[in-house]
Amino acid sequence: MSTEVNISPAEKASIECLKKVYHAIDKQKNFLVEAGAGAGKTYTLIKALKYLIEKNADAYLKANKRIACITYTKVARNEIRSRTDNHPAIFADTIHAFAWGAIQDFQKALRERISGLSDNWQSRVDEIGGITNQQVVYNLGYPKITNDEISLHHDDVIKLLTSFLNDEKFKRILTSRYPIILIDEYQDTNRHLADALVANFIETESGPMIGFFGDHWQRIYGTASVGLIQASEAKLELIGKKANFRSDKNIVAALNNMRPQLKQFEYDPESEGDIIVFHANNWIGVRRTDGHSAGDLPAKTAHNYLEWTKNRLNDQGWNISSDNTKILMLTNNVLASEQGYQKVFATFSDTDDFLKKNDHYISFLADVVEVGSVAFVQKKYGEMIEAFKLSTPRIRTHSDKKVWHDDLTALLTLQQAGTIGEVIDLLKTTRKPRLSRKVGEREQRFAEISAIVEEDRIDEDKKFFAKIQAIRSIPYSEIKNVVKYIDNKTLYSTKHGVKGAEFENVIVVLGRGWNHYNWNQLLEWIHGGVPALKQDTFERNRNLFYVACSRPKKRLSLLFTQELSAKAILGLQSLFGNVIIQADLQI
Repeated sequence: MSTEVNISPAEKASIECLKKVYHAIDKQKNFLVEAGAGAGKTYTLIKALKYLIEKNADAYLKANKRIACITYTKVARNEIRSRTDNHPAIFADTIHAFAWGAIQDFQKALRERISGLSDNWQSRVDEIGGITNQQVVYNLGYPKITNDEISLHHDDVIKLLTSFLNDEKFKRILTSRYPIILIDEYQDTNRHLADALVANFIETESGPMIGFFGDHWQRIYGTASVGLIQASEAKLELIGKKANFRSDKNIVAALNNMRPQLKQFEYDPESEGDIIVFHANNWIGVRRTDGHSAGDLPAKTAHNYLEWTKNRLNDQGWNISSDNTKILMLTNNVLASEQGYQKVFATFSDTDDFLKKNDHYISFLADVVEVGSVAFVQKKYGEMIEAFKLSTPRIRTHSDKKVWHDDLTALLTLQQAGTIGEVIDLLKTTRKPRLSRKVGEREQRFAEISAIVEEDRIDEDKKFFAKIQAIRSIPYSEIKNVVKYIDNKTLYSTKHGVKGAEFENVIVVLGRGWNHYNWNQLLEWIHGGVPALKQDTFERNRNLFYVACSRPKKRLSLLFTQELSAKAILGLQSLFGNVIIQADLQI
């Protein structure tokens, strides 16, 4: 009884959620855990996996079955593997790895589906003279077809799995291999794949038991993902996790005003939490009129307002630094150029390629070359050798030491003043470190294409060559800036760095610059009146606003550089109360 009295409101809500998850598992019922910001979703997922291991592991391993846990990032995959002790009954991997593992043995059926993937694939098939008996592979992630091989793009693998889910034989085989499938961050699931899972497994009440973990209010990237999974109520149990272990009481209260359907309980009822909102409506100069920036302050003025805000907050004891504060720029007034990686940003169409290190060049340079070279500078040679993934090198003579010193000094010089291509070319010679297998494969293909006269290159090779050439031309110094950004060693972040993070203090700057985001419009619609054709727009804005406002532990401040209407101000007051102040900046 005393235990019940002593647990926090958040802990009590977490226990209730977990009981419902265990009950659904015991009843072999499909379920969806809706875990709001700070709720501890991953904790619940890990507890569910451990419960399943306890119940089913021995029987599953004897029958060559496994529990699948699908993630959307390698970081999440690695965390799940680590926290389940790499248990052999758990298959934890990314959606692409899971999809390819499920379909790769169906070579004939794969070949039959290639032409229907897209018009581009049909053109590739026509150019090669048709599909014969090529081996379908998925390794480089670049689409290509030759007389011997068909290489799939990342998106193709998801499309193909979606197609296979309509095949009865495939469904039986998948179910026999994975009787239980848990999906982390379900809201990021491809819309068509999610629909196929619901239609073929959940609605038919056949196939594997499926458990979804995530939060559809935290879908903030793109429109291809599903957001909320929808199925018949009796066939998918919705379990809300009404806990918030991150934020202090006043911040949780504001989040509950935004989202009364999933009211959260704070961890510490005695906490407070500071919220202060600034707007720049009193600025008397000419606001921007260009495109998606209409109604915003000029960039220099917006910068001055932010500096004023930081000074005002410091006067109130915030003690702003990169160690305890993150400034989230929900505006395009601060671009990648100000972060110092503009060419990286321009080269990759998908920011996940560099922000989540999905691109093999970025992951190799950031996780191997950067880590090892920093260790060398700090004279932590053991860490350098570990980062470079070297067996213990033979350094016995003065000559050996000089070779190492000269090679690493040359690397450091190019890291400061050279390009990625120049660094890669140096490493081909010094092998300190060796290129990763994936980068080596791309460099070899790049060299082979280089030897072909340009007009004789096929379209796929031209695209590949242009992509690698663009990567190689990036100043290496931008990799250092990307690493700083990823490692949260900068004070600033953009919308791409918002999700999943938490900080002591958060300042959110809300302006214009993206065609998909209009904060004045969001606040006018926050309590209803969203036009029928604008629901997707509203949800995109609402979700990013919610995610940004739910990052802080102790203190939250908002600065609106976009001009706000009287109705929008009322919307703000309904969320945050009497904490709205006109920024008093004399310019």
